[in-house]
Amino acid sequence: MADSVFKLSARANDGKDIDLKFYEGKILLIVNTASKCGFTPQYEGLEALYEKYRDKGLVVLGFPCDQFAHQEPGDDAEIASFCKLNYGVTFPIMSKVEVNGPNAHPVFAFLKSRAPGVAGDSIKWNFTKFLVAKDGQTVKRFASTTEPGEIVKDIETALSA
Repeated sequence: MADSVFKLSARANDGKDIDLKFYEGKILLIVNTASKCGFTPQYEGLEALYEKYRDKGLVVLGFPCDQFAHQEPGDDAEIASFCKLNYGVTFPIMSKVEVNGPNAHPVFAFLKSRAPGVAGDSIKWNFTKFLVAKDGQTVKRFASTTEPGEIVKDIETALSA
């Protein structure tokens, strides 16, 4: 397994492969998202964080996931359209992934290994958030129920490190 998230890659929602090394030296807030979830309105808070802190070095990365109660049934184009039209999302949205099980995306395998949850390394639901420090190794995990605005202090601390 990689020793830094910046050694991994992911496919963007538009089909382009993204080498996460591109974000090296920035703070990443990586979130597994879904369009038909009770937490979906968190897109608004995530976008607000991105708008407020992107010029200071924060990048929000949304990874749509359909592993929880089939709450992300759309294809990549439908997901992108939904996020833009309903929440004005401008932060990068990746292609739909799995976050648990044998087909878990390597980014989430890495994040879970660095910041296991209460029940081990499984992600329990949509909108679990991982804050990755500039070193690409230090990871802090936040539950689905944690609103984006509640992690401002953690973001500011990471940005000032």
